[in-house]
Amino acid sequence: MLVDSTVQWHKADLEQVVASVFSTMMGIAAEPSEAACPASAGLLTAAIYLTGEWRGAAFVHCFPRQACEFASLFLAMPAPETVDDDVRDVMGELANMIAGNLKCTLCPGIRVSVPSVVDGYDYCLRVCGGRVACQCGFETPVGPMWITLVDTPEDTGS
Repeated sequence: MLVDSTVQWHKADLEQVVASVFSTMMGIAAEPSEAACPASAGLLTAAIYLTGEWRGAAFVHCFPRQACEFASLFLAMPAPETVDDDVRDVMGELANMIAGNLKCTLCPGIRVSVPSVVDGYDYCLRVCGGRVACQCGFETPVGPMWITLVDTPEDTGS
């Protein structure tokens, strides 16, 4: 559990939300894992930004092949060979569902953004003024994935 001045992070809440979303939407388990998140090289990252009494972001990271498998399970269709718009949409929706459920554990009145998805090699996705508040790994039947929560101070200097 990480603590800052406004929000108490409970790893158990994150683990419960992720397990529930993966079980409900794709019929698979997402078990907590100690695997460290690799650098962005080759990962696909879906992001949701949160604003209100608490500000920050939630990122869902996985490898492209896993994202294709998640899309297959989520949409009940054959897995695409490469990352396409369906895969990006599913990853954005997974991030949206996870962040939407997490906002209930943070502060009242938090709003979520439209999802954004970044894929490719050697990219850097940064929340200006933000700090990593929590990062958790999960093991699924199609491989590992990670959730990163970033919080930002009230005044980012912009």
